[in-house]
Amino acid sequence: MSSQQSNRVATIVINIMVAFVVLILIFLLGDILITGLPHVTLHLLTSPSQSFAAGGGIRDQLFNSFYLLVLTLLISFPLSLGAAIYLAEYAANNWLTSLIRTSIEVLSSLPSVVVGLFGYLLFVIQFKFGFSILSGAIALTFFNLPLLIRSIEGSLHAVPRSQHEAGISLGLSNWKTIKGIILPAALPGILTGIILSAGRVFGEAAALIYTAGESAPIVSYTNWNPLDSNSFLNPMRPAETLAVHIWKLNTEGVTPDAVSISAGASAVLVIVLLIFNLSARAIGNHLYQKGSGHK
Repeated sequence: MSSQQSNRVATIVINIMVAFVVLILIFLLGDILITGLPHVTLHLLTSPSQSFAAGGGIRDQLFNSFYLLVLTLLISFPLSLGAAIYLAEYAANNWLTSLIRTSIEVLSSLPSVVVGLFGYLLFVIQFKFGFSILSGAIALTFFNLPLLIRSIEGSLHAVPRSQHEAGISLGLSNWKTIKGIILPAALPGILTGIILSAGRVFGEAAALIYTAGESAPIVSYTNWNPLDSNSFLNPMRPAETLAVHIWKLNTEGVTPDAVSISAGASAVLVIVLLIFNLSARAIGNHLYQKGSGHK
């Protein structure tokens, strides 16, 4: 077989593999959306859930998911940004840097249930945070850190070295060069990484069962005082998220319409995750084109 024939065969095999993966994704998403979209109504999105009666919604679970996502990003992004800047701009090639990178890789491979149990023992029990949004956000930070650090570090490495050298040649310090030149140039990649990590956090369930809890207490959406236990902004209250609610409906749901609510909630979850991923791609492309001067 000639080299051209081998190349043609390899190309066909690779295309078949890619098409197979795409078909699996289309089948999974199509099945969830076709089954769930008929149940996605305004009533489902704006009504509280019910434990025993039919007609419940996912209002509180949907809000809890976004609230926990925001709190997780507020905790994990500064840590990730600092670690990525250190690894990309300051770290020497020695055993300490190797240890840090190995720790990041190990952290990214931990099963979510293990992180959940660790969060339960440390934050819920030892620190006495209880089942709360704060406990869940700290636990999810362990998932978010590796993804964000690698994403931000890759964005910093993608900035041409000549820009760093130009800043130094102008008499700027290393930190001022990073802050004024490198970070703005790496902003498109950083934003893309943040949005992609947000999708990971939004769809997490196993770790939150042991940290944020499986209950969604009735709270006041007019009470903006985060120190009030009745406030929807209170980070110390239990918070069942959308992904946990779907799991709970399919394992121990006793409402007559548990199947339809689960299908509708699953469709909403998939739509939000698709929005996160498509937004990351669109925003990244727009900022890259804007930065390169293309319209």
